Amino acid sequence: MKLLRLLVLLLAFPALAQQGGMWIPSLLKGMNESEMKSLGMRMTADDIYSVNHSSLKDAVPQFNGGCTSEVISSKGLLLTNHHCGFGEIQAHSTLEHDYITNGFWAMSLEEELPNPDVVVTFIVRIEDVTSKVLDGTQSITAEKDRQKKIQDNIASLTKTLPKESWQENSIRTFYEGNQYMLFVTETFKDIRLVGAPPSSIGKFGSDTDNWVWPRHTGDFSLFRIYANKDNRPAEYSKDNVPYTPKHYFPISLGGVKEDDFMLVFGYPGRTTEYLPAVAVEQIVNVLNPAKIEVRDAALKVADGFMRKDQAIKIQYAAKYASIANYWKKWIGETQGLKKSNAVALKKAEEAAFMARVAKAGKQGEYGTLFTDFEKNYKEIEPYTLARDYFMEVALRNTELLTIGYRMYQLEQAYTARGEQAFNDRRNNTIAALEETYKDYNKNVDEKVFEQLIALYGTKSPKQFLPQEVIGADYKALTASVYGSSKLTSYAGAKELLSGDGKTVIEKLNADKGYQLVKAMADAYSTKVAPKYDEINLRIASLQRTYMKGILELSPKDARIFPDANSTLRVTYGKVNGYEPRDATYYQPLTYLDGVIEKYVPGDYEFDVPSKLIDLYNKKDYGRYGEKGRMPVCFIGTNHTTGGNSGSPAIDAKGNLIGLNFDRVWEGTMSDIHYDPSICRNIMVDIRYVLFIIDKFAGAKHLVDEMKIVNAKKK
Repeated sequence: MKLLRLLVLLLAFPALAQQGGMWIPSLLKGMNESEMKSLGMRMTADDIYSVNHSSLKDAVPQFNGGCTSEVISSKGLLLTNHHCGFGEIQAHSTLEHDYITNGFWAMSLEEELPNPDVVVTFIVRIEDVTSKVLDGTQSITAEKDRQKKIQDNIASLTKTLPKESWQENSIRTFYEGNQYMLFVTETFKDIRLVGAPPSSIGKFGSDTDNWVWPRHTGDFSLFRIYANKDNRPAEYSKDNVPYTPKHYFPISLGGVKEDDFMLVFGYPGRTTEYLPAVAVEQIVNVLNPAKIEVRDAALKVADGFMRKDQAIKIQYAAKYASIANYWKKWIGETQGLKKSNAVALKKAEEAAFMARVAKAGKQGEYGTLFTDFEKNYKEIEPYTLARDYFMEVALRNTELLTIGYRMYQLEQAYTARGEQAFNDRRNNTIAALEETYKDYNKNVDEKVFEQLIALYGTKSPKQFLPQEVIGADYKALTASVYGSSKLTSYAGAKELLSGDGKTVIEKLNADKGYQLVKAMADAYSTKVAPKYDEINLRIASLQRTYMKGILELSPKDARIFPDANSTLRVTYGKVNGYEPRDATYYQPLTYLDGVIEKYVPGDYEFDVPSKLIDLYNKKDYGRYGEKGRMPVCFIGTNHTTGGNSGSPAIDAKGNLIGLNFDRVWEGTMSDIHYDPSICRNIMVDIRYVLFIIDKFAGAKHLVDEMKIVNAKKK
């Protein structure tokens, strides 16, 4: 009853929750605009999103499909996180030119480094196309058939809806399939690396400080967008010129303080805020612990090798960071869901929902929702667990198995579509594997395999396992595979893939590494995937119905935002500290003093460049310091997730004040349950970014490109 009363209180006083939500920028007029102005915003909804004139959205492209970035000069200068550009920094690094360790700064346009596979995508306009997508589905009762009709409609509309020849159409679903939106986009393909601080700044604190506050990381890198002579997207060419943007962010040196309004624009990846309580219980008690254990084992092996060998450290730096990121996130998420009593709150929300159902006389439509959820989540649990083990062991954390799975897909292509399809895919695979093996070390992977195959064989539901791993001697299995498989080297992989389709398939099936991958993949594809997909389709239908009910039966002033799906969103809030535990309060800003306090000479996470120490000792901060101190990072109440990495933090007038890069550990459960008391996003202060570019790197020419506002007199 206490939890139900708390829910009623929150609904009665919506101001308590005004700082959560991920909102569609084209739909901000009305409630959102009023809320933002009540929090201190001095812009209009049209200033944020407009198709008739330049607006903030025109300066916020998605970076390479997974991060956010922002344009900060009239010459297409692009700012994003160090960890978002890390793959490119690593790709350009060698032992002779170690940009990971030493940083990189282009002192002219000619020195900027091309990145063939990097793209940035701008949103041109957003339109609601729900009625067009759902046309013809009303009489279809089978969920599988309904989804096929929707996909057919989307495919047709994507081709036929109006756009310019250099633009693309994309249709995405919102509110669990209750709404569909068209995104018209422009994708630029000539993106060059301009600057990056050394990892001792860009990744300061590394994995120890990841998801942690207080934070002292200068997590930024600089790129530039190039276009053709008509300022349109083009493949890389020496003839391309810096892109002239529709809008770019002025940069404020005015600083931030507690309770300042802040808007964050970006492409949040995925949230599941409307899951039923039974699903959250399953995540907390079953799924997260399994994935955490797998990644913990993989990380310990890689860490041991990286600390001893600089070449391995360079090879595995990006991979290690990627694996560690969600490992630590899942740990914090689980703890946060427990601490915030999320399951009990979900149950209270469900009770309140059912009360509204009864009041509206809608029991026939919604009355069995939660018993149906309970039944289906119980049924899917072993399949989901088996799926997670297969994904984590075979497809994400053991490289030989991941490479082998690509070969498995080749065999499937040959069997299903013949020699031509096989040859096309084989040639692409050989080309892609060259880059994969560049960062592959057999000794590291062998030790990872030994740990993870044992977890797979002993922890994954046994009814779904191949005979090859049930009760196996995992040390002997490891020695056998890595002692004979050709998948442990690029030369071996190319040899396996040489010849016609029939010959290649025969060679693959004689390889011990491939035999194991195939047994695992066959077991998954026959025993797990079909049933998982079947039950998951039922759950998706229930979730869509639940979301429809929430939209239909909630009070008119309810703050109901669609889950994140990697589309452009706005989240707003304030610069605020928080109290993670009793008698502990975290201030919202950190300073360079904290970097020096954490400094451990020679440590790969907490070393500090000597020049930065000199600047600190001299207090040589230029116009970027504040009262004799150098601000580094700050936190706010903005509701962010993966994909918001690199998002601009924007002040009340539309100026850039920071760069989003993380969340606090206590609040990582915000993907499932946003708690305004402890959920905080972490940003690097734009003044620290400019201080590093100017005073540390000596690249003042880049600052000179920017439009600086609110600069304080020295």
